[in-house]
Amino acid sequence: MGMDEMLSAVVPVIVYWVFSGFYELLSQYCVNYRLHPKGEEEERNIVPRSKVIKRMLIHHAIQILIVCLVTKAWDQNEKGAAPKVQHSLPVIAVQFVIGMVVVDTVQYFMHRYTHENKFLYKHIHSYHHALVVPYASGAQYVSLLDGLFDTLGGVLAFLVSGMTVRTSIYFYSFTVLKNMDLHCGLYFPWINPLQAFFPNNSAFHDSHHQLQGQKCNFSQPFFVSWDKILGTYRPFTVEKRKEGGFQVRLLTKNE
Repeated sequence: MGMDEMLSAVVPVIVYWVFSGFYELLSQYCVNYRLHPKGEEEERNIVPRSKVIKRMLIHHAIQILIVCLVTKAWDQNEKGAAPKVQHSLPVIAVQFVIGMVVVDTVQYFMHRYTHENKFLYKHIHSYHHALVVPYASGAQYVSLLDGLFDTLGGVLAFLVSGMTVRTSIYFYSFTVLKNMDLHCGLYFPWINPLQAFFPNNSAFHDSHHQLQGQKCNFSQPFFVSWDKILGTYRPFTVEKRKEGGFQVRLLTKNE
């Protein structure tokens, strides 16, 4: 296995822990940008952070193993062929867009199905919704099967888009960063490009984590297209709290 193949498995995990630490620091000091009052994670979430971290370590170990196996198989398949050169920036940009569409498609349909099927929700997806108040380091707190679906979505994006292994390092890292931003619990679209340029931001995903939002707004991590196409999009508003910060409120049919 070459260096690029190894990095494609390891770098996104490093990005996860480095940037989740950064977001956690922001949430402690940027109180006026929080979507939930400080300390509400401990009050409302069903699982403690220690359990979240333990499952995250297991999830990342499995993720690294799967990516290593896929890239190794890809490398074996490419033996004897001409070395794959890095594509031009316009081509990489197109590959990123294709990859984002693939990831969004896989995640929307799997995510929605695990909500609508009571057995799957109880035994698989309810793990993630134990975090009623999302935070960055718990962005990938999921059951092992949910984690497998997420990883396979990234692998399919790599295969369908035709990106090189080196490009996949950047794509996987960007996807991880975007997913953390969805769960960061902070709202500042005017200075955060991940929230400014994508309709699927922390406020949108927070609406889904609310009890009344679990049957809508399934899209993640980039766009909200599938929700709007298939009628599962529910409008919401972001309002300022009197005590400081913001709150997300799902709108009723009459609003």
